[in-house]
Amino acid sequence: MRTGKDEWQGIKPADRVQAVVDILGLLADPRLKLKVFASVIEKSTMATDQIVQRSFENVAREFDRYLTSMYRAKRSNAQRGLVIVDKNSYEEKLQALSRVFKHQGHTNGKLRNFAEVPLFLDSKASRLIQMADLIAYWIFRYFESGDDRGYRLIAPYIHGRKGARTGLIASLTEETHQRLANLPVPTFPFPTPSQRTPASRHRMGYSRCGASALPDVGPSTRSTPSQSPPCPPPPPSPAAP
Repeated sequence: MRTGKDEWQGIKPADRVQAVVDILGLLADPRLKLKVFASVIEKSTMATDQIVQRSFENVAREFDRYLTSMYRAKRSNAQRGLVIVDKNSYEEKLQALSRVFKHQGHTNGKLRNFAEVPLFLDSKASRLIQMADLIAYWIFRYFESGDDRGYRLIAPYIHGRKGARTGLIASLTEETHQRLANLPVPTFPFPTPSQRTPASRHRMGYSRCGASALPDVGPSTRSTPSQSPPCPPPPPSPAAP
């Protein structure tokens, strides 16, 4: 998307940037109730063969704690989490880890609120996985390159508990911490999100009937819609004179 490859080939750079801003801007839509959970591990801080396991454990643990907190806050709100992952070579490993974390436990307890082992889906089949991929990319770009333009739109919606941003678990070197604390002002700041009219929300699939089908909870790194109710057709365009 950022580089103009594949489906984005031929789209003007300014339009691609605006699309990034508008997609990330959906995090601010109160109807969607989206929360971000993410794990960032700098390779030099951990053995390579531990990174996938630790990343999944970090996100799964915090998501599970979030579901637990919802139940404790309101006993009638018992939720079960579902993790949907973009298809990759880690499918068997993550499913095995999920079973281990549920039945044997991880470093901080057991997963108690997952309905199923992680499911894998081609990102082209789901707009929410595409959105999760975009969020993951801009979090990566912030920590890797110091480009905080997308991260600034994401950060307010990272899950927090008791005033702490617990939804983002990072393992970084002190050098990286210092670098991120002294980032320059972006040379090319992002534009403001487009104003979405009711008609444009319908065309993009964000009408009220579509939004109501989104779950209230789910790891924003991989969210999934439930069965969408049928939406009424858009109003006809006015006839030309």
